[in-house]
Amino acid sequence: MVVPKLPIGEYVEVGVYWLNDHFGFLMDIFSEFIDMLISTFKDILLFLPPLIFIIITALLVYLVSKKDLKLAVGTAIGFLLIDSMGLWNLSIETIALVLSSAVVALLVGIPTGILSAKNETIFHIVKPVLDFMQTMPSFVYLIPAVIFFGLGNVPGLVATIIFAMPPAIRLTNLGVRQVPVELREVANAFGTTPMQKLVKVELPIALPTIMAGVNQCIMLSLSMVVIAAMIGARGLGYQVLVGIQRVDIGQGFEAGLGIVIIAIVLDRLTQSITPKK
Repeated sequence: MVVPKLPIGEYVEVGVYWLNDHFGFLMDIFSEFIDMLISTFKDILLFLPPLIFIIITALLVYLVSKKDLKLAVGTAIGFLLIDSMGLWNLSIETIALVLSSAVVALLVGIPTGILSAKNETIFHIVKPVLDFMQTMPSFVYLIPAVIFFGLGNVPGLVATIIFAMPPAIRLTNLGVRQVPVELREVANAFGTTPMQKLVKVELPIALPTIMAGVNQCIMLSLSMVVIAAMIGARGLGYQVLVGIQRVDIGQGFEAGLGIVIIAIVLDRLTQSITPKK
């Protein structure tokens, strides 16, 4: 018996083109917002000369990380190495892409995680969607992103947002659900409103878990920069892609080293500001 082939791919293709035809104007508005966000981060980060920027960044890292001198010195050395390799502007563009995608992913992910923790119906709807987002190969996200937004930084950032959002939602949901029942009962006994209980009791207790989600979101955003370069996203990921295409080991290694330095700095920084349970 031959099982008939279900044309699922054709249905998906028709649906994507239908969305593009009927809601293209919304895609254009979103594209302009994302492009403005990336440009804003990039302009702010490129405003100062590299050396001044490195000194200020090292001082901020020292203060934010509770006076972790090793992290501050390591950050300065890492950024000086990036500048010495001639990759400063590309690195800043990569950081702008990562920050933009992480901001959008967290603005959507954290509230969604809170809602799914508070409402079982929303949780049961969101959970399979997250499973789908995390198990679907990341290359697949590039296809509809190109159809909706063309080539460039915007489709790369959209694909990165989809790829990086699930940990923020899952860990926010987990953190809020793990708040002890006793604390909720005490808050109820004092007559707090649901919003007061969330802001003053549940979120502070769940903050370490939520920050773990923030850390994972940033790391996944950074890991996507090379893949996003395949559809025109700039930065260090594009340099790695060019190195692969030209079989240029030196260029690929230097760009990859820059990505590693940025990843280590962002990872250690988010870990250092995460409150301990």
